[in-house]
Amino acid sequence: MEAMNQVVSQASDFLWNVVLIILLCGTGIYYTIRLRFIQVRKFKEGCKLVFGHMRIKGEKSEAGEMTPFQSVATAIAAQVGTGNLTGAATALISGGPGAIFWMWVSAFFGMSTIYAEATLAQKYKTVENGEVTGGPVYYIRAAFQGTFGKILAGCFAVFIIVALGFTGNMVQSNSIGAAFSEVFEARGFHVPPLAIGLLLAVVTAFIFLGGVNRLAAVVEKIVPFMAGIYIVGSLILIGLHITQVPAAIRMIVVGAFCPKALGGAAAGIAVREAIRFGVARGLFSNEAGMGSTPHAHARAKAKNPHEQGLAAMVSVFVDTFIILNLTVFSILTTGALETGKNGTALTQAAFATSFPAVGDIFVAVCLLFFAFSTILGWHFFGLVNMKYLFGDKASTIYSLLVVVFVIIGSCLKVDLVWAMSDFFNGLMVIPNAIALWALSGVVVTICRTFQDEKVS
Repeated sequence: MEAMNQVVSQASDFLWNVVLIILLCGTGIYYTIRLRFIQVRKFKEGCKLVFGHMRIKGEKSEAGEMTPFQSVATAIAAQVGTGNLTGAATALISGGPGAIFWMWVSAFFGMSTIYAEATLAQKYKTVENGEVTGGPVYYIRAAFQGTFGKILAGCFAVFIIVALGFTGNMVQSNSIGAAFSEVFEARGFHVPPLAIGLLLAVVTAFIFLGGVNRLAAVVEKIVPFMAGIYIVGSLILIGLHITQVPAAIRMIVVGAFCPKALGGAAAGIAVREAIRFGVARGLFSNEAGMGSTPHAHARAKAKNPHEQGLAAMVSVFVDTFIILNLTVFSILTTGALETGKNGTALTQAAFATSFPAVGDIFVAVCLLFFAFSTILGWHFFGLVNMKYLFGDKASTIYSLLVVVFVIIGSCLKVDLVWAMSDFFNGLMVIPNAIALWALSGVVVTICRTFQDEKVS
């Protein structure tokens, strides 16, 4: 197992140390310039589109489609997962506090990238068997006709099925199992992660079998609830250590450019590592440029592709600049970084400093909601591509395989699971980014055509 971890980690490092950092950030910068900083100019309109369609009792959608809020909720459900609690913690350990600065940078430019993804998903969506569907495989085929387009789209479909449906969901279940095992162990009980994985598998299987409509109905209720609870709890914790916020900001900024100057946990970390883990964990968290969330945005009943692009930008902001930052400042202001813990246990240690009786339980419950909603979203994204490759007949087999991987993931070592996820996430970025560059003219034309219209 250790040998396998080393091989996968080396392959992942090769992708992430240069190729994907340049590709992802380059794509984001390119679109930011061509769209004239749309993430700043149209941010307010994006918020109106997202929160203006939010309903406590849910909003009725037509058959085969999602409401705008359901599509954004599904996207956020996929984005707000272990990357926000566990991923932020592993970035702090592996890349130092400076990794967070590069998360911010990649997320800022990623907002323009995800605008392009959602816009293209709407532009090239189609109806198959009575259901609206779309995503990178469809706009890749639009960008490249003939054999090359088929191969590129096929590669993306395979990569996303493995990256999210299988290895990605292993990360989610692994983090849930680790979080609850930590809770039980601290209280003298031993509950194997496998038992937690089995329980999680049963619940997810029930929702999978209900199809996309059941998934949309669940996530539009879970997402606002889970985000609200975590935001309130984190703000209380940070408020108790408010005097440490300036020092935390200093650690992030200084660590981004001179990690060794901080000493302590950042000693020995190079700027390259800060950038590498910041961008990698940032991508895992907000998924901008990865090609996953366009599947949800394609199903939205939007007024025009531009409006859905604006709504998509808000999901990145909520994920990275709000929820992920709450985890980061909870860890840095409480001094939990010096405990030597990693992953979920580090986030739990931060909350346990001020709430020793319930801090670890709070994180475990929040992680359960976050990771569970991500499993639902990622299952759906993989399902679209499974149908693209093999038709509807493969749906049940795929869903059962995802359930099996959820169980397996709950038992594996955290390092191996994250290494596998990083590697396959990196692979799926490449064909998606190629199509984004090829179709940039289409995105710019759509933006210029609709940007002066009043949002509904």
